[in-house]
Amino acid sequence: MLCVLDLHLWRGFENTCCLEAFLGKQTWTKVALRNVPLKPGRSLMDWIRLTKSGKDLTGLKGRLTEVTEDELSKHNKKEDCWICIRGFVYNVTPYMEYHPGGEDELMKAAGADGTDLFDQVHRWVNYESMLKECLVGRMAVKPVAAPKGVLPEKKVLASSAKDLSPSYDWFQTDSLITIVIYTKQKDMNADLVIVDCQDKQLRGEIIMDDHSYLVEVDLDHAVSEDVAVNIAEKVGKVEIILNKKDNIHWKMLGQPCEGHNTFIKRTDRGLFYRKCKLISKTEVTHDTKLFCLMLPRGTHLRIPTGQHVYLKHIIAGTEVVKPYTPVLPFLPLDFQEPPCHDGVHIYLMIKIYSHGLFTQALDHLQIGDYISVSNPEGNFKKSQVQTSEDLLLLAGGTGFTPMVKLLNFALTEVSCLRTVKLIFFNKTEDDILWKNRLEQLALKDERFEVQFILSQPSKDWVGKQGKISSSLLSEFVKRSRRDSKVLICICGPAPFTEQGVQYLKDLGYSQEEIHAFTA
Repeated sequence: MLCVLDLHLWRGFENTCCLEAFLGKQTWTKVALRNVPLKPGRSLMDWIRLTKSGKDLTGLKGRLTEVTEDELSKHNKKEDCWICIRGFVYNVTPYMEYHPGGEDELMKAAGADGTDLFDQVHRWVNYESMLKECLVGRMAVKPVAAPKGVLPEKKVLASSAKDLSPSYDWFQTDSLITIVIYTKQKDMNADLVIVDCQDKQLRGEIIMDDHSYLVEVDLDHAVSEDVAVNIAEKVGKVEIILNKKDNIHWKMLGQPCEGHNTFIKRTDRGLFYRKCKLISKTEVTHDTKLFCLMLPRGTHLRIPTGQHVYLKHIIAGTEVVKPYTPVLPFLPLDFQEPPCHDGVHIYLMIKIYSHGLFTQALDHLQIGDYISVSNPEGNFKKSQVQTSEDLLLLAGGTGFTPMVKLLNFALTEVSCLRTVKLIFFNKTEDDILWKNRLEQLALKDERFEVQFILSQPSKDWVGKQGKISSSLLSEFVKRSRRDSKVLICICGPAPFTEQGVQYLKDLGYSQEEIHAFTA
């Protein structure tokens, strides 16, 4: 697996300013995670300094060249390594010692096209910004692909699937423009519809499992910032309603943009960002804050339970990206009615690291400043909870964030659940997020139980202590009945999640009963 800028694999994160710039919580995937220690002076900030030093990182003295397949294939050694990504060739030799996944990961695409390998792990990383000083030039022809077997081949939609592809139409009145999207899918809901309308640019994306349908046009005339979205859930029809600025007759909707009227895999579609305004920052613990961001007026966006977004910010002239899971503004104690989401604000609970490049930049944002927020990502499905009788949540530190909406959904809308248990691992009592609210919730709802476990407790701590282990999990992770259907969700730093998943399997839980939140 190619891990250009592979941030998932960078360990010792809390003490390394470069790492925290990308990931507050490291993630677990089905591939093996490798701890590759970096030499001193090889942090992200060190790499940024090197790229701005004026040093020739391409070896071509500033010249850009057209690269043939044969030429690319010659540069396949650690001391001379070129890689092609989306038709552009980079000399990654200077980057070898800065790569958190290690040199061997980069070498899997040495002298070849690494686009698919890169996209499998980090399609959201802005490699153009990070590697711009390493740009050798453009490919003259299609490059040699990386060895087969590393990735599954991309599947083309079958004819039956094409027949079910969405379509769109539009009509107008004197004051309105209405775009109608026929998804041909039942059970369409607001979480699956993302609309952005800014400066005559309209972008509407409909999420359908692992595919998405896109309508994106440069509108023929100006519209107001207010956008309405109507969804006929049972028939799968979506209406996007725009208000004309001038009551004139439109001859056409507008000029189609690249990707307009396409139905493709979500992984093949680039992430879309919009600028959100910082409304407030409030303290949650001594080192964690709740950030409230406001969406633009022309945006319709809901973050589904269990999914995350990416924040993008320019630091020292380089775009830095980091994933966060949105939470609720507070943990509700009354679950009699489903919560009312205003659809305007996004709340993010973020730990501020004292030497963290990215979180320090976030903490220095002033109220009214803007930051770019992506469309939601993630593979968690609510149906996993709706078919379970026991829901067990294992959280390490800020790995608690995906559990917030999950708790809210489970206790509000899933009547078949017998037990909901949160096992919350932290270093000290001061690190526990929303401790009082969780304790109050446990007293209020008899289905819910919370267990706090500390690795560095004070002398006054009377609760459980230790780190995640097989013995601790065997004590607290149990089915309410021998044959009850269980779902275990886990999130935290990479070692926590990786070890936790293995312990759960050792205790007899199947892969289908375990969901590890990843980003």
